[in-house]
Amino acid sequence: MLSFENDYSRAAHPAVLDAVVRANEHLYSGYGSDELTAQAKAKIRETCGAPDADVWFLVGGTQANQVVIDTITPAYAGVVAVASGHPNVHEAGAIEYAGHKVLTLPHHNGKMDAGELDEYCKTFYADANHEHMVFPGSVYVSQSTEYGTIYSKAELEAIAEVAHRYDMPLFVDGARLGYALTATGGDMTLEDVARIADVFYIGGTKVGALFGEAVVFTKHNTPKHFLTRIKQHGALLAKGFVLGAQFDALFTDNLYFRIARNANEAADRIREALKAKGYQLTFDAPTNQIFVTLDQPTIERLERDIKLGFMEKADDAHTVMRICTSWSTTPEEVDQLIALL
Repeated sequence: MLSFENDYSRAAHPAVLDAVVRANEHLYSGYGSDELTAQAKAKIRETCGAPDADVWFLVGGTQANQVVIDTITPAYAGVVAVASGHPNVHEAGAIEYAGHKVLTLPHHNGKMDAGELDEYCKTFYADANHEHMVFPGSVYVSQSTEYGTIYSKAELEAIAEVAHRYDMPLFVDGARLGYALTATGGDMTLEDVARIADVFYIGGTKVGALFGEAVVFTKHNTPKHFLTRIKQHGALLAKGFVLGAQFDALFTDNLYFRIARNANEAADRIREALKAKGYQLTFDAPTNQIFVTLDQPTIERLERDIKLGFMEKADDAHTVMRICTSWSTTPEEVDQLIALL
């Protein structure tokens, strides 16, 4: 059975596993106060081109989103995100559970439009009763988006400009940041993300780690007592050195970006095969997530041999399904999938 269900079905890259095994031979201090974690943070700062950045390791994406949004958003405010954004759809109300409403804008193949963000804020502050309403207090986007699309440098800069004009920090969810930064046609580097965003995270769970994400504050803007806030949210790992060991491996010899590029190259081959065989791509995206609109008989035929991901219903007879490659997808697996198509 082939699996193209998601990009976290395999435990971890061998180099990451080796790093954890090596760490197991030593004793380390807890909660990320160890030398392995310090070494990993230094490598991330260097790659970001941000020598003074604060780097924090959290256990997962939902925890990272909840902790960051809760700590950067005023108590009286909500976070602005597109309707398809992960906090609004697939995080079980974690943001609302922490006390902040998700304020939604329309998405355009998963992306936020800076002009619509501006209009939303302008309309809010023009309302004479806005003191009785939930303020827009921060902005959330993901790179890449839930639909596998990516923001250009100009698009993200435009969103940041609007956010800052209304005194809102910009938070970039980087669960799949490696895939976004190595996609064909992309024009952003990790240094660009660090420059534009007020806070972002580098996803490990979906890009070669056992688990874990690296939250990065680059503008001397880490919320006060952030470690305490992480712990309040239940997201502080006692064995923090396990996270440090993994990210130290991922940011050695450019491994993080090399394995992310593998997923995109596999996805590019599959996209071309889908087009050649007459399948209907729901929309074109350059990263490791491929969305294709299928009728039910085709889904049933393919799922006899391939695990696919469900995205959404297109209409009564068609469903948008996801084919997701990963850092570990092999050329042989791609060949088998193309043959089954």
